[in-house]
Amino acid sequence: MQKKNQKIVNEFLAHADAISDDVMDDTEEMLGTLPFIFPVMRERTGTFALSALADYRVCRPEHLTPKTAELVAIAAAAGAGADNCLKVHLKAAIKAGATRDEIFDTIMIAGTIGKTKVLASALRQMVDVFPRDFPEKGKASLCSPRTGKKDKPRASDVKHR
Repeated sequence: MQKKNQKIVNEFLAHADAISDDVMDDTEEMLGTLPFIFPVMRERTGTFALSALADYRVCRPEHLTPKTAELVAIAAAAGAGADNCLKVHLKAAIKAGATRDEIFDTIMIAGTIGKTKVLASALRQMVDVFPRDFPEKGKASLCSPRTGKKDKPRASDVKHR
């Protein structure tokens, strides 16, 4: 790192305690609670200040409303199986003005994407186990045997055993 940049980082880290306190206070105000991991991570003040400040700024982006950001956080927490984060962001979304229906739709979208992840992985493994049944294996995606174009295979295109 260049000396001038290292100096800037060192000056920032000299204020890590105060920055950490501010981030924790602002996060508690934003979410209505303080995530469990914050006080534990704060033991490493410099690392916490850098990490938490970045996370704080990412979670309140310039181009999304707080409500939209919380709905995204709900989807991410649901998809990651992060139950405690999900609880925190459900409350924060309500605080930011999200309705029950908006939250429900967000969770349904997250579930659909999660299901797709499971299916894509599992079906790729199945194609590997039964390569003769899938002659298009090895291409970027399964292609239509009729057109050669990327296409959803029809049930009739797949040999069953």
